[in-house]
Amino acid sequence: MKIRYLATLAFMFFAGGLFAQEVNLQEKLKTDPEVRIGTLDNGMTYYIRHNETPKNRVELELAVKAGAILETEAQRGLAHFTEHMAFNGTKHFEKNEMISALERMGIRFGAELNAATGFDKTFYTLSVPLSSPGILDTAMLVLEDWANNVTMDGEEIDKERGVIEQEWRGGQGASDRMRKKSWPIIFKGSRYSERIPIGLIDVIRNHHHDTLRAFYKTWYRPNLQGLVVVGDIDVDQIEKKIKERFSQYKNPENAKERKIYSIPDNEQPLVAIVSDVEAPRTSVQVYFKRHSKPEVTLGDLRESLKDNIYSIMLSTRFSEIAQKPNSPFNFAYSSIGEFIGHNLDTYGLVAMAKEGKAIPSLKILLEENERVKRF
Repeated sequence: MKIRYLATLAFMFFAGGLFAQEVNLQEKLKTDPEVRIGTLDNGMTYYIRHNETPKNRVELELAVKAGAILETEAQRGLAHFTEHMAFNGTKHFEKNEMISALERMGIRFGAELNAATGFDKTFYTLSVPLSSPGILDTAMLVLEDWANNVTMDGEEIDKERGVIEQEWRGGQGASDRMRKKSWPIIFKGSRYSERIPIGLIDVIRNHHHDTLRAFYKTWYRPNLQGLVVVGDIDVDQIEKKIKERFSQYKNPENAKERKIYSIPDNEQPLVAIVSDVEAPRTSVQVYFKRHSKPEVTLGDLRESLKDNIYSIMLSTRFSEIAQKPNSPFNFAYSSIGEFIGHNLDTYGLVAMAKEGKAIPSLKILLEENERVKRF
């Protein structure tokens, strides 16, 4: 098995060498010609693709380039609160009628109807069975309301405070307590250390209704939104529907700048050592920051593939070490990928250490990393 694995890797590297000789690595990557991409006059971007598998089904997503990072001090937690309110009353669906209407169409809340708020973005997703006439129009109406017509009724806002507080309480545990200690160190010098999406409980309980409405009005606007529709659909028909529904909306006058926040470099290592009596395991993590580079050319794609191969190889080495009787960790792995923020990727080394074996685990991570670097 190991010989076959090594032979596969050897072929991949050999093929990579031929690839570099025969192909212009500066050539720009091409977008899938089956994807219809357009931008409305108001700045909203849309992506549409026909895909017949699975049959009679379509996936829709509204992406909003706004998350917790954009909150003011008085709004900490209200990006996430806004996401909740999108299901609690819109122009065309009063109170909880949106969820009820979609469930009557066979769409399950949580599984096929959902949303998520992060530091920089908020996503709303809808998976629709095309089982009856008009269901796609209803789905498009839902996305239109999420993007532009959440009513933010005061009574509904007050009802939702308890729901979000319960979610906040459910997240209170060892992981959360340790995260609150480590993130200010990991994100030192950046706004990310102060804008964890769940927010502050005092804000959730006591914010003024207009403070929440202001977040929605400021950041939910066409030039910060993208719409994705993929499935067993007619692309021309969907494009026409998008233009009819979404072109009417305008960006606010004197729209607030959507700033891009970054995480600064550091000359000396940043070290976070945190513990909790309820922590179920010991984790050792080492992350090396590196400036991210978008995949624009074939050469960029090739470098990304090399990163993936590298991570697989080093993770395999750690797996072999973990199988030894004297290994200080149960498992370990290497990863290369996106980091929080717009400017950084990370190269990571992670181990789940055995009881009392954090330092020996760290030692092996660093030794194997240095071994790769030297040889």
